[in-house]
Amino acid sequence: MKSAGGQAGKTWRDASSQQWKSFLREREEHVLLILTLLIGALVGTFVVAFILLTERFGARLCPAGGAAWRRLLVPVAGSAVMGYFLYRFFPDARGSGVPQTKAALYARGGRISLGTVFGKFFCTSATLASGIPLGREGPAVQVGAGIASVLGRKLGLRPQNVKSLVPAGAAAAVAAAFNTPLAAVLFSLEEVVGDLHAPVLGSVVLASATSWAMLRLLLGNDPLFQVPQYQLVHPGEFGIYAVLGVVGGFVSVAFTKLLLGMRARFLRSPRKTVCLQPVAGGLTVGIMGWFVPQLLGVGYKHVGEVLNGGMALRLMILLLVLKLVAVTTSYASGNAGGIFGPSLFLGAMLGGIVGNVAQGLFPTYVATPGAYALVGMGTAFAGIVRR
Repeated sequence: MKSAGGQAGKTWRDASSQQWKSFLREREEHVLLILTLLIGALVGTFVVAFILLTERFGARLCPAGGAAWRRLLVPVAGSAVMGYFLYRFFPDARGSGVPQTKAALYARGGRISLGTVFGKFFCTSATLASGIPLGREGPAVQVGAGIASVLGRKLGLRPQNVKSLVPAGAAAAVAAAFNTPLAAVLFSLEEVVGDLHAPVLGSVVLASATSWAMLRLLLGNDPLFQVPQYQLVHPGEFGIYAVLGVVGGFVSVAFTKLLLGMRARFLRSPRKTVCLQPVAGGLTVGIMGWFVPQLLGVGYKHVGEVLNGGMALRLMILLLVLKLVAVTTSYASGNAGGIFGPSLFLGAMLGGIVGNVAQGLFPTYVATPGAYALVGMGTAFAGIVRR
């Protein structure tokens, strides 16, 4: 009886599989359209959960005005736990997420495992909630691309169609993470695909718009940063902006060389120390955070302060230097997280510094320092991410 029942079940599954494959051959374009909408909605929901988890748990673990010992121990404990899980269970979830997504797209036929998706989500959430000053946007790209890859493969799509869904998932993640659907499309086509005229443009736009709609539905339409209206006070400011661009280039080079140099040192360490290496980043952040609480986390709140002219010059200088060291150490030691958010933070501090100095020297001819902070964000982002 059991044998007959098992055989009947197998026969039914085989028949269902054949029917589905036949349906796919006839209606594959329609399936891809519906699947793209589903991917956008799912990725948008995951990114919202990502944001809420990291921000709310971070506020509980390291509350504003909390005891100094928390700022020391929480980053150390978080990096230790995350390091163990990355080493023991999720080795493919290391890194920022964007290079790994590109590698999956071009070297593995768009294949990203469900374990990698879960590991990236869990480990990055734990890392950021514990105050490690890395970003969530890069990991969100890998999570979004992974969701698209898993769904495409589970539904039996052809390999080329699975690959076409990966940049759609990546765009959906960026759209929800930054609340910028158009920028998400450009990022996915230029950075992930490497071709602004790629045939996947339609699916990328659709997934990005759907994810953005989910973000608005769940969290409202508040922008990531509340930016006042800036204006050019004098044409001579173009010269100051040019200086900011040059200085931003030097800071980007320093950031990249420091990060790569430190990463090379960690890679030369004995294999048995891999699971403990992230603690070096956590300890560095904890010691700095003991004295400067503003260093903990990615720091978007403090970026908003600089954009609105609410931060002192000395604090901006201090945060620029300490954040650069904390981010490079945290990333190079193997903590889960990206560098998109930190690059914006560093750029805002640098621009705020240049703006404050320029306003002190030429108060009549220079706009508010917040305008320079905004330009500095773009300068650092372009210099660090594109190197």
